[in-house]
Amino acid sequence: MENIIKNVTYKTTNTYETLNELTSQTKQVWIVFHGIGFLSRFFLKYFNELPKNENYIIAPQAPSKYYLKNEYKHVGASWLTKENTALETANLYNYLDAVLENEKLPSDCKIVFFGFSQGISIALRYLAYSKMTCSKLILYAGGIPTELKKSDFTHFKKDTEIVSVFGNNDQYITPDKLIEENNKLKVLFGDTIQHITFDGGHEVKKEIINQLAE
Repeated sequence: MENIIKNVTYKTTNTYETLNELTSQTKQVWIVFHGIGFLSRFFLKYFNELPKNENYIIAPQAPSKYYLKNEYKHVGASWLTKENTALETANLYNYLDAVLENEKLPSDCKIVFFGFSQGISIALRYLAYSKMTCSKLILYAGGIPTELKKSDFTHFKKDTEIVSVFGNNDQYITPDKLIEENNKLKVLFGDTIQHITFDGGHEVKKEIINQLAE
């Protein structure tokens, strides 16, 4: 007999973390998606130099946690794998919907979506699914999901800033891969993309985040 795959639906709970306070002085709300191997609380450290009164940061937590380097000491997390991707993506959408519903963001704040590495795929897919708008979309050192189309982002406003960031020594981005990713970006968003290259590898630079907040 062959195995039969069955699904069940049940209630689950996941965390997320925030930095600073959401007040009447808040000008920008950042929704930041960490890369594989991170936890949201450690990812937030890259945003702790932004002006506290003006920036409120929300860091969703990837649900699939595991021990790093087989040492059973430090824990990281992953957003998705190739296993049951469609189902897991739908679960993530439900989770992110719940996070934003819980936050009740004011309409007068600028929204910044930031994805690092694997977090790019979640940020872009969620924007396509939810039809949320943002003032700035920062795609930092990662790949664009191949299934996304230009029509997925027609809800974006014309003045939305699209920023692509790569290190010139990123071990995961070959010259050919960089050309491929830039072509994908151009198909989705046209010629108005701001490209930033820095000296370094597959890493987050605080100074770039600080610069992009201005």
